[in-house]
Amino acid sequence: MSDERRGYVYGLTAYAIWGFFPIYFKLLRPSPALEILSHRIIWSVLFVAIVLAALRNWRFLGRILRTPRLLGGIVLVAVLIGINWGTYIYGVNSSRVVETALGYFITPLVVVLLGVFVQRERLRAWQWAAVGVGALAVAVLAIDYGRLPYIALTLAASFGCYGLIKKRMSLPPAEGLFVESAVLAVPALGYLTWLNVSGGAEFGHVSATHTALMIISGIATAGPLMLFAAAANRVPLVGLGIMQYVAPIIQLACGVLLFHEPMPAARLAGFGLVWVALIIFTVDGLRSGRATARERAAADATAATAAGSAAAALPSR
Repeated sequence: MSDERRGYVYGLTAYAIWGFFPIYFKLLRPSPALEILSHRIIWSVLFVAIVLAALRNWRFLGRILRTPRLLGGIVLVAVLIGINWGTYIYGVNSSRVVETALGYFITPLVVVLLGVFVQRERLRAWQWAAVGVGALAVAVLAIDYGRLPYIALTLAASFGCYGLIKKRMSLPPAEGLFVESAVLAVPALGYLTWLNVSGGAEFGHVSATHTALMIISGIATAGPLMLFAAAANRVPLVGLGIMQYVAPIIQLACGVLLFHEPMPAARLAGFGLVWVALIIFTVDGLRSGRATARERAAADATAATAAGSAAAALPSR
């Protein structure tokens, strides 16, 4: 198997695991969302710490502690990913899996808007068209729900901002996850301590299976991220972009087929508009990528020709 194909296997595995997360988090009931989130954070820290200890890779901590701006960025992304995780768990366990899937469908469009307003990037005409169709989809879904789909919008905005800031910091995935989780571990540990003292904790009081699943949430969090990192090093950006739709498609199927969440005609129309926007966005990205590759190849060929002509013009010795 080639390195690129292995990358696709890693990437599809990661997205498939994320896609089936609704089933996993449903199994963690009757624990409330905040208790599940706190345990997810604590066990993630412990699992990634074991991995880093095995690799003997702790030098990155010194660089972070010596760079206040980097440390501030990590605190910010920790808050964003905490909001994302907590909102997702709440959405799943309040029977809104379909809305959580919508959040990850519209995330690419939110990322595009962040590029415009934060990075000052210019959009192509078809990208503006995709954003417009996506906005129309949100309006249709808001009418159907009778409110803004706030869970979907919170998921998309928090994950989009998280990705933007993470890209600027350029931290490796395992190290980044460890520091982010460690920042969140302090309030998480405080909350769990209070929950146990007040007698409201479900962890350890439901069943052995429930307890084991809560502990495994650390591996369930870190494992797919490491698989994704391995895929990102092997798969072209276009391939990663297309694979990102695997997770919300599976989540949507779980919500409708397994948990029998309603999908009335208006909601189906709203999702249809989202898919149209994503098709426009993806096709435009593929066309742009091919055009850029052709321009780069032409520039390389011109440079090679010029270098050959210059070499031929040199006097022989």
